[in-house]
Amino acid sequence: MTHSRAVFLMILVTLMWSIAGVVTRQLHAAASFEVTFWRSAFTVLALSVGLTLLRGGAWWRELLRARWPLWASGVCWSVMFTAFMIAITLTTVANVLVTLAIGPLVTAVFARVLLQHRLPRRTWVAIGVAGIGIAWMFGREMQLGGEAFAGMAVALAVPVAGASNWTLLQHLAHGDGDPDQPAQDMLGAVWIGAVISSLFALPLAWPLRASGHDLTLLALLGVVQLAIPCLLVVWLTRVLPGPEIALLALLEVIFGTAWAWLGAGEAPGSAALSGGTLVLAALLGNELLALHGRRRAASVSR
Repeated sequence: MTHSRAVFLMILVTLMWSIAGVVTRQLHAAASFEVTFWRSAFTVLALSVGLTLLRGGAWWRELLRARWPLWASGVCWSVMFTAFMIAITLTTVANVLVTLAIGPLVTAVFARVLLQHRLPRRTWVAIGVAGIGIAWMFGREMQLGGEAFAGMAVALAVPVAGASNWTLLQHLAHGDGDPDQPAQDMLGAVWIGAVISSLFALPLAWPLRASGHDLTLLALLGVVQLAIPCLLVVWLTRVLPGPEIALLALLEVIFGTAWAWLGAGEAPGSAALSGGTLVLAALLGNELLALHGRRRAASVSR
């Protein structure tokens, strides 16, 4: 695969991720935990079919023999799936996506504390700027009160769980993990996370009230917004470097906010715009400087 085609597919991945908010706003009867249950259940179904077709029955046997790190990663995925959908039902799409965007910086902090990775000065500056943006958003929502602040607090669990997940996988890659099969490990954890999320949400969602219209939209979320992008992004990690994937993934914040604005009339508030600008500027600056440094080092080595 050429680099330009890989970039195009990664942009397509962010587009698929970004539809969660606008699709959720079109639901008629399904509430927060029911939305979580159905999306995760449809993701389990789609991944079960897709991975069986791609890898055959051997994939299931490997899953049963998996060691604890795969299951720990699955728990992290389950927190991400569950907290994201609950947060979307409590606050605006823009608030949730901006909160999620600090994930790369939280991951950098976890890697520094738990793996003793040294962080460049630019990353510490980015963490400080992004922290100001998030603090501003939380402060404004706290003044307003209500569910919006609670939604952002729930959304904060997503980057924390994501940072735990990526730190675990990074540790395994440099320790006793199997670097020859990263895709298998990653996808198995995604499937486990979707199973745990659906089982956790089901009793809280009972009795189920989703209409046929709702189930169609939730199936769209489970298959198009989650299962297919997960398959694609794992494949793309073999072509695109991590910093470039992180940079392109920031498009989800822009796409998701735009979809909610255009498709559901949900204009981002002033706090989301100002705080989000600081967060995105910090992330964008950090990733661009990192990418420039890598290219410069590569040209010097040649």
